[in-house]
Amino acid sequence: MAHDNLTDKNRDAPEAERAVLTALDGLGLAYRLVAHAPAMTMDDLADIDRQIGVSHAKNLFLCNRQQTSFYLLLLPGDKNFRTSVLSRQLGIARLSFAGPGPLESLLGTPPGAVSPLGLLFDRRHQVRLLIDRDLAGQESFCFHPCSNTTSLVMASRDFLGPFLRLTGHAPTWIDLGGASD
Repeated sequence: MAHDNLTDKNRDAPEAERAVLTALDGLGLAYRLVAHAPAMTMDDLADIDRQIGVSHAKNLFLCNRQQTSFYLLLLPGDKNFRTSVLSRQLGIARLSFAGPGPLESLLGTPPGAVSPLGLLFDRRHQVRLLIDRDLAGQESFCFHPCSNTTSLVMASRDFLGPFLRLTGHAPTWIDLGGASD
């Protein structure tokens, strides 16, 4: 339909990935789907990024100390991240990485496949989407569709517009600077 897939869309994909693809197709959004070996880290994605010509965004699932507030942070894949820089901007005493339980229950994805496409499953809007301003000018985004054996490339305008409207999430743009301060 609206996809230019480089893999068999009808393969035995995980349920969450199938739900994401169904949602994108329902919105009539174009995307490119690429199957690959499991990739759980940014280092694992380096060869894939070169092959498809688009860099994956780094997606970090964070929470406050009490694990009552959750954040999904998108930043350039090659950018360093320090929790103290973001904590200061958000006015939160301390941020840490959220565990696999909240990740799976809120975003429908296992560790190693964190993706903003998982916001589709956050129907109670418990996750706040944060995007580093360095991603603002990108023409396309590349994410896992809730599975680390597939990558999905879509136009930034489609992700920031129709997809996020469907999920009911609005991004908060942040400036992490060099994040090495």
